[in-house]
Order: sequence, then C-alpha cells, then structure tokens
Amino acid sequence: MRVLMQFSACFALGLCIAGVLLIGMMFVGRFDWIEALMLSGWPVATLGLQLLPAAFWNGLTGVTDAAANSTVQSFLQLCVAMAQIALLFAMGLFRLWYRR
Repeated sequence: MRVLMQFSACFALGLCIAGVLLIGMMFVGRFDWIEALMLSGWPVATLGLQLLPAAFWNGLTGVTDAAANSTVQSFLQLCVAMAQIALLFAMGLFRLWYRR
C-alpha cells in the first residue's frame, strides 16, 4: 500500500510537470509539438471511444454520438497524451526517489 501511495504522489507530480510543459509549449508557440504529443494519444483514445459503450460517453460528455464528435476525440487524445507523459515522469521520479 505504501508503494502505491508513493507512486501516486510521483504520478501527481508528473501530471503537474506535464501541465507546465504543455503551458510552456503553448507560450512559446510550439503547436507542432503539441500536435505530435496528441498523435501519441490517438490510438488509446480511439480504442476507448470504440470499446466503451455509447451510453457511457453520452452520460459523461452530454454529447450524442460522442465517438464521432471531433471535439471529444481531440480532448480525449490530449488527456491520454498528458497521462502518458505524466507516467514517464512518475516512473523516473519513483526510481530516483524510492530506489532501494
């Protein structure tokens, strides 16, 4: 249980770092990097939209046919990409701080 809490703390810090990186990329105008980042989240986002039932997405987003809505797809891609970056940071931080 302790390891799970430690990794969760590292993941939360990784999410903060990923958010700061995203804001930094927007600030300096590197939208091509943000687009490449979103492409990394495309497979998992598409899979989630296809596999989870439509009633789930309709209830979650309030949009009918959310799987075909480009705004929902884009937001989900960004969320997945940010989670991937945060997971990479979390693994590195966990290894750095809690290596035995």
